Amino acid sequence: MLETQTLAEHKPQLGEFGFAGDDHVVPYEVAPLDVRGRTVQLGPMLDAILSRHNYPEPVARLLAEACVLTVLLGTSLKFEGKFILQTRTDGPVDMLVADFTTPQALRAYARFDADRLQALTDAGETSQQALLGNGVLALTIDQGAHTQRYQGIVQLDGTSLEDAARTYFRQSEQIPTDIKMSVAKLVTPGPGGAREQWRAGGILAQFLPQAPERMRIPDISGGDGDDRELTDHPADNSWQELLALLGTIEPTELIDPTVGAERLLYRLFHEHGVRVFRSVPVDDQCSCSREKIHGILQGFSAEEIKDSTEEGGIHVACEFCSTQYDFDPAEFAAE
Repeated sequence: MLETQTLAEHKPQLGEFGFAGDDHVVPYEVAPLDVRGRTVQLGPMLDAILSRHNYPEPVARLLAEACVLTVLLGTSLKFEGKFILQTRTDGPVDMLVADFTTPQALRAYARFDADRLQALTDAGETSQQALLGNGVLALTIDQGAHTQRYQGIVQLDGTSLEDAARTYFRQSEQIPTDIKMSVAKLVTPGPGGAREQWRAGGILAQFLPQAPERMRIPDISGGDGDDRELTDHPADNSWQELLALLGTIEPTELIDPTVGAERLLYRLFHEHGVRVFRSVPVDDQCSCSREKIHGILQGFSAEEIKDSTEEGGIHVACEFCSTQYDFDPAEFAAE
């Protein structure tokens, strides 16, 4: 006879672990390949960010990828600080901003020209390259006051965010890195009819050898514009094997909630053995507040306060979370 246990009665046994689920970044290590990385599936949190602004679908897809890339990189920070991704380009989507504040807060925003975007949509030209155009991708690490920011700049000249991220690691970090990302809408039935929800996922893998003999293998491309590909080495082809394994990932696997991070990692690396670490939650949290905006307005001159007043009040809306803050100009009359 089979014994049954309720969830409350179940006690985890040796070797058991819980699945991270949506909106959790899962760090992992494949020791035999000297590979470490992170993977994530973004669900309700991402849907809340995108739905709040009701972005057109091409813009939402772009910003979703920016969110995936930001959390994959931001959750690697080992200190209190912020990781900021920002694009500035000449395309219809001329700015994307996503920032991650440790330990788990994400916010994101996109700016676009509606007329130019509609023209491209009508022409069926909604690739990332067409939407972004030419410009730069800036990746910034900010450790707060009294510290110097670190910033890496990558040219966006007809490249996708995935390709730009690979270029960043090759040129700025000089670490063999590969990344895969996917974005889609999941249609779920419900009592009020079908509902569409945004989902996105990604996996990042890096070759970080600790053995001296692997560190000497010439399979790390140089930086500063060195565009050489990672090369095979007769004694060790672990990085090439990793690239081959990542090449088997289907886009749907990165977003399918029935697959999940742990199952995907097992499918990819079970022959080598993969170690999964405690997941890092990611929340939809904006850092704006009434106090912060009041502090900014305190620095305005009387003329600037007057120019900012409409219909008897000062109304400030956060571009990230859309929260509106209303102030009485009289609060700043004596300042």
